[in-house]
This record gives sequence, structure tokens and C-alpha cells, in this order.
Amino acid sequence: MEDSFRHLGLRKRLVEGLKVKGIRDPGVLEAIGNVPRHLFMESTFLNFAYKDQAFPIGAGQTISQPYTVAIQTQLLDVKKFDKILEVGTGSGYQAAVLIEMGAIVFTIERQRELYVKTSEMLPKIGYSPRFFFGDGYKGLPTYGPFDKIIVTAAAPSVPEDLKTQLKIGGKMVIPVGKENKQDMLLITKTGEDDFLVEKHGSFVFVPMLKGIVNI
Repeated sequence: MEDSFRHLGLRKRLVEGLKVKGIRDPGVLEAIGNVPRHLFMESTFLNFAYKDQAFPIGAGQTISQPYTVAIQTQLLDVKKFDKILEVGTGSGYQAAVLIEMGAIVFTIERQRELYVKTSEMLPKIGYSPRFFFGDGYKGLPTYGPFDKIIVTAAAPSVPEDLKTQLKIGGKMVIPVGKENKQDMLLITKTGEDDFLVEKHGSFVFVPMLKGIVNI
């Protein structure tokens, strides 16, 4: 599938809409303007690829609303060469945005169907994070610690394993709460066992589940 001038124009319009909604980080806006979101979509939803909405991607998961991707990424304060753990690969769209910003991305997915699909598709369009199939609650202890961690599903509480895999001075962005509404938390690790927690609005994510789905 091609990435046409029409798609570029639709992305520019999307970026302008995100500015109106309060996204100010120029790196985030540029990345979203560069990533061809329509290549991550199911064919049924292609005509809606640049609407600021979430859409199904299979396996009971969704591709996040662009505003949600933008606000999580802005809160993460991504710097070039940041080593970032993404929990919940999903469609791969969030990972692509982080890579556009120069991050080194490690991404973990618990649904084998999505893991296989995304790990085959993303490199074909120029994005090559390090892919892992596993339980996001456990993170990737062998590859930590990480400068930043981003969680793209709703957890009932902040997983302890992820907190230990964050560098001192590092940041984690994670939606925490019940299924119908979560607080977007920005967690900064200020010491070995010390964390500064800030809330940044309410959102609704699919639930973060434990274990793997190996089918």
C-alpha cells in the first residue's frame, strides 16, 4: 500500500487538530505527521485512518486514538537515543512514533497473533524495534534498566517489576484504574525506591492482562 500526497495532507490536518487539543511537543507532532497510520489499519477502517479515533486491530485490541498516543509520548519527554520499553505492541503505531523521535525501542506483546503480525509488518515500512513475545507485567528484566517505559493498556496498579526496570531519573507513563476510566500517570523514579507520581487526565484503555495468549 502506498503513502500518497493525499495521506500526507490528511496527516497534516490531524497534526493541526492535535495542536488545538494541547499537544505542544514539536518532536511528537513531527513524528505523528511522518508515520503513515493508514498502513497500520484493518482494511475496513482505511478511510478513517486519520480521524482522531481508536479502531479495532484484531485479537480484541485497538490502535490507539492519535491524541492518546500524542499525550503519552509528550508526557514521556522522549530524547534521541532514549532506551524505551513499550508494554503492549499492538498495531505497532506507538512504537513507530517513538522510533521517528530517535528512540531505541524494546516492545513486548502478550498476544501471539499481534506479535507475529506486527513484527513482520513494521520492518517492511521502515521501523525496526526489538520485538518480544511475553507478559508485559514482567517487562524485560534482561534488557533493563530503561530510560523510559510506556504502557499502552490499563493496569489496576503500577506493576512492581516495571518500576524496578526503570532507571533512576527515568519516567514511566501508564494508565491506571478501573476498566471504565483510568488516570494517566507520569511516574518519575527519584531514587531506588522513591517515585514522584503525577496525574494527567482521565482516559479509557483496553485492560492490561497477565500471561500470554499463545495462539
